[in-house]
Amino acid sequence: MKSLLFLVLISFCWADHHAANFTLEHDRIIHIHENGPRLLVEAEQSKVFSHRGGNVTLPCKFYREHASSDSGIHKIRVKWTKLTSDYLKEVDVYVEMGYHKKSYGNYQGRVSLKKSTENDASLVITNIMLEDYGKYKCEVIEGLEDDTAVVSLDLEGIVFPYFPRLGRYNLNFHEAQQACLDQDAVIASFDQLYEAWRLGLDWCNAGWLSDGSVQYPITNPREPCGGKNTVPGIRNYGFSNKDLSRYDVFCFTSKFNGRFYYLIHPTKLTYDEAVQACLKDGAQIAKVGQMFAAWKLLGYDRCDAGWLADGSVRYPISRPRKRCSPTEAAVRFVGFPDKKHKLYGVYCFRSYQ
Repeated sequence: MKSLLFLVLISFCWADHHAANFTLEHDRIIHIHENGPRLLVEAEQSKVFSHRGGNVTLPCKFYREHASSDSGIHKIRVKWTKLTSDYLKEVDVYVEMGYHKKSYGNYQGRVSLKKSTENDASLVITNIMLEDYGKYKCEVIEGLEDDTAVVSLDLEGIVFPYFPRLGRYNLNFHEAQQACLDQDAVIASFDQLYEAWRLGLDWCNAGWLSDGSVQYPITNPREPCGGKNTVPGIRNYGFSNKDLSRYDVFCFTSKFNGRFYYLIHPTKLTYDEAVQACLKDGAQIAKVGQMFAAWKLLGYDRCDAGWLADGSVRYPISRPRKRCSPTEAAVRFVGFPDKKHKLYGVYCFRSYQ
């Protein structure tokens, strides 16, 4: 009896040692499920890049171990959601199960599954909008089995600080969101601001971000901006009251489908005359976000101050030179002049859609 027990113990020890070696050699853990097949969902890329107006595929594939012959593809349910800064909330994007398909909100008519193979649950998004930026979750469900993968959609574009005619620190969170939309942009995320800071954005006024936090990027530490002995970085005011607290805002915009241009006109114009001049030319007076996008993404350069839709006067310089932003490439801000009496040129935008 003792000999038999000794042999059993040896067998168990050998099995444990063999399993451990198997796990190390294959660099993964093998899970054994007693009640049916195992479902695994994977994304080939964790981040995908695109731009506004483009098309993109968010990768997602699922694998079933020991799938039985009666577990057909029609029993698989694929659900895509968009994650938000509030991790308890998700935005429905697309659901498909067999012949049943449903898309939601702004995604309607723009999303579908790629289905290049039986196990392909990749999401195709067409005519990408600025609001599409963010993290997406691919969830595959088969009976009691389910698994998920997360993919980030990043957009090529530019972050710019913004405040309205009323002056600095005059926007609550909801007004900040609308201010960005009015300028052909959306309120920026922390990741977008961080990338802009990494590329050199330096701005000493705090602004709202999409998660409700208030922050600002400093590349050149100085006394009015946290102190000259501090290190460069993103200064964080934390989360503020979205209704009562007032700050500036950081907006994000991307490639546009249209033409941004300075209108050649025989005379300088008041604001109302500028609006009418663009309309007469078959266009609209341009927005701040369109100027920033043209400057950053197209290298637009013009040393003429011109009206924009919000009543501000600005001009974009890509090639620094004397009398035209001599030290840096930038969108130069003249201010919010008197609309009825001050005379400037005008920047127009003609959409191709």
